[in-house]
Amino acid sequence: MSLPLAGRVALVTGAARGLGLAIAQRLAADGATVWLNGRNKAALQAAADAIDGDTRVLAFDIGDDGASEAGFTRIAEETGLDILVNNAGNRDRRPLAEMDRAAMRAMLEVNLVAPFDLARRAAVLMRDRGYGRIVNITSIAAEIARGDVAYTASKGGLAALTRALAAELGPHGITVNSVSPGYFATEANAAMVADATIADHLLRRTSLGRWGNPEEVAGAVAFLASPDASYITGHSLSVDGGYLAHF
Repeated sequence: MSLPLAGRVALVTGAARGLGLAIAQRLAADGATVWLNGRNKAALQAAADAIDGDTRVLAFDIGDDGASEAGFTRIAEETGLDILVNNAGNRDRRPLAEMDRAAMRAMLEVNLVAPFDLARRAAVLMRDRGYGRIVNITSIAAEIARGDVAYTASKGGLAALTRALAAELGPHGITVNSVSPGYFATEANAAMVADATIADHLLRRTSLGRWGNPEEVAGAVAFLASPDASYITGHSLSVDGGYLAHF
């Protein structure tokens, strides 16, 4: 049986660990050639070495316009591109009184402006290949809020960007969707995972009563990147254990 992404090429940002690494592993397992992006080349190489599949390392800061241009030039010259997963992002949990314009701009630059720029560059390459899948990793914070104003605003903007890109790129055969994760047990959340009060909160607040595993987001991304999702665009798929639906 052929693999669903055989012959396809993907770029996953923030792929050295956590959700990004799990996504890269799944896309490679499904047959794609996967470019792993992040800022730390050594960490990316270690991640690539751990993946059983065709992987390539592409270290650059997605917030740097010149570096992004150089990265996409390399992709265009070596492989082309069929799938973009905008996974990289930052978080600044300071309360409103401690935030300023610069802090908000910094958050929007990484979580919203950079995905816009990468999607813009990716679309050019995808039009040439007749196949295009853009998957943005948003958050349940795009729909609900507990403060965390800069992050919440950036993820809400990314959800809106997903819909706008879907409308504009659909005539070119490019689908654009988002995956909206809830609480996931990643390295970045290690302190929270160890907190019994949060485990109790998830037991009461979600339908499944637990943290999510990174592989469970990866499966959703792999589906949206596959031919099976050819008539799905502008959609946000919540992968949250029922957090948004449960009360």
